[in-house]
Amino acid sequence: MIYTGKTLSVDVLPSGIAHLVFDLEGSSVNKFDQNTLRELQQGIASLALADVSGLILSSAKSSFIVGADITEFTAKFSEGEQQVLAWLVEANKIFSDLEDLPYPTVTAINGTALGGGFELAIATDYRVATDSAVVGFPEVKLGILPGFGGTVRMPRLIGADNANQWISSGSHIKAKQAFAEGAIDAIVDETILLEAAEKIIQQCNEGKLNYRKVRAQKKSPLTLTPIELNVAFETAKALVVAQAGPNYPAPITAVQVMQDAAGLDRAGALELEHKGFIKLAGTDVAANLVQMFLNDQFLGSQAKKYLASAKPIAKAAVLGAGIMGGGIAYQSALKGTPILMKDIAQEGIDLGMAEARKQLDKQVLKGRMDGNKMFAVLSSIEPTLSYDSFKDVDIVVEAVIENPKIKKSVLAELESLVNENTIIATNTSTISVDDLASVLKRPENFCGMHFFNPVPVMPLVEVIRGALSSDETIATTVAYAKKMGKTPIVVNNCPGFLVNRILFPYFGAFSRLLHDGANYKQIDKAMERFGWPMGPAYLLDVVGLDTAVHAQAVMATGFDRMRLDFDTVIDKLYEQKNLGQKSGSGFYLYEIDKRGKPKKLANTESEQLAASMAVNSREFEDQEIVERMMVALCLETVRCLEDGIVATAIEADMGLVLGLGYPPFRGGALRYVDSIGLSEFCDIADKYAGLGALYQPTEKMRNMASANEKFYN
Repeated sequence: MIYTGKTLSVDVLPSGIAHLVFDLEGSSVNKFDQNTLRELQQGIASLALADVSGLILSSAKSSFIVGADITEFTAKFSEGEQQVLAWLVEANKIFSDLEDLPYPTVTAINGTALGGGFELAIATDYRVATDSAVVGFPEVKLGILPGFGGTVRMPRLIGADNANQWISSGSHIKAKQAFAEGAIDAIVDETILLEAAEKIIQQCNEGKLNYRKVRAQKKSPLTLTPIELNVAFETAKALVVAQAGPNYPAPITAVQVMQDAAGLDRAGALELEHKGFIKLAGTDVAANLVQMFLNDQFLGSQAKKYLASAKPIAKAAVLGAGIMGGGIAYQSALKGTPILMKDIAQEGIDLGMAEARKQLDKQVLKGRMDGNKMFAVLSSIEPTLSYDSFKDVDIVVEAVIENPKIKKSVLAELESLVNENTIIATNTSTISVDDLASVLKRPENFCGMHFFNPVPVMPLVEVIRGALSSDETIATTVAYAKKMGKTPIVVNNCPGFLVNRILFPYFGAFSRLLHDGANYKQIDKAMERFGWPMGPAYLLDVVGLDTAVHAQAVMATGFDRMRLDFDTVIDKLYEQKNLGQKSGSGFYLYEIDKRGKPKKLANTESEQLAASMAVNSREFEDQEIVERMMVALCLETVRCLEDGIVATAIEADMGLVLGLGYPPFRGGALRYVDSIGLSEFCDIADKYAGLGALYQPTEKMRNMASANEKFYN
């Protein structure tokens, strides 16, 4: 044994080749934390003195290295530029020392090799991987760029065009693509992975492979003419700017760093990579995206706590077909839980099955499944007009029309037809779970399960705990949502629950801006520049103005502050049967494009209607629009946290990101308040105190502001 540590060990194989094995103690995966880097440095130093003919890097776990330890980033980035630079320089010296060892080196990749894990792999001369291996550089999704030589070695290894795509997209790349583009040198069965790596080293030592030429290429300037360089990088930058937009600087910075370093050797190129990394690491965007990653990890840990007490779900059912029911059935079947799909009319069944087939067709077209898999998934959805098989199901998702009387009638009937242990979950966006539970004999088996539309796309599921819902019911519903591939967040019951309760003050702020004379197209543009995927008028059209009117009435009944003391443009459009995308006309007009999707167009009549209903006519600065919209939304998020509707600031913010499309680079509503500072945020809110209770900070929030506290500590 040459070296032994808590994260890796180095031994010599019978062939005389050194074997460095990553096996992080006490963890199911290998990752680059500070201790791993330190031990890697020690291991490579010991190898420089060893009498071996080559080196193989591999993993004792099911994956190679999943990347850096993101939990260390927040503290690391806050240390200051000089400390971050020292960290980068030290890490890259380790990787360069590996690359400069006096014998051939090979990385054997099983599972995933991402970020720093793949940067380590490309520091060796060759890479051999299993067919199921996945590699790539996801750093841009954290607001940074590869910092361990990824921007230096990749363009020299696979060419500028491919490197631009790999690094700027942050995509996970499958082994076959990586092999085709030159990032992996061989794909073999997992049973002979180590043997294949040994053979590569033997071929190097026999002169059949020129590993020194490979090294020289990775350490030298790119061999492209100035014209070729300009075409490669300028084309990439135009595409990246169009795709990433102005709020995510990491992708374009990464491409620019590779372009600027194209004419330099390894040392010079690494210096530019360090500068680019440090520039990004100090931004709010990086801080927020890193926090988003940590938030996602937190949600996973919260869900995991429920799984231990969850009942197994062997078969499910959805009551109420159509597009929503079909989406739920598709998602359940896709992830391996057979499901009944019941409706009272054949038309509903046909619509639900058509939705499931449409989603499956998309999977086939994208190459994610073949015809056999599609048939298997579709066959596990059983359409029915009767309750005959409902005695056998473990959970039923009730997804009938959003009407409390109808839901109560259906739920009471359903409870009498399932077994006494079956969980019933209502898919409702606003109706009180406790009110619906009042008609049930076993309310402990009942809770809410709010899916967001479209079900296959939206990741969030709100699991709503009623006053009488049992812990087992909540745990099992969380487990089912998780099994469906969704991110569940447990919330307590109130009108609108978490996401819609926060959304409707935002819509209320929008209506009051129109009432005061703002132009809704300007509002949309201002909020889209803030980072929202669509402005409030466009969002209302997508949601459906009929749905919005119904939900607004529920919210106003539940919360006095959400009552509006004027007639809204939303109400008027609804009266005129202009319901948004579903009717072809709302705030905007819609026509179907060549891809079958609704294309948004200006609607002069709606603009004139909005202007005629305004009590004032004045110009609004975008800043005022953003402040009025965001103050209302953020204050309601604070109230949800204080009222115990959601347990943590992380869950509140992630509910908005996953359920509403809140811009991730801003970190969530409460994170946004922290970034402004609670005291300054309260001052902004106070400017609009005359607009009503939606703009009044809570007493607890003011106390937090006085104490200079934050929601994220």
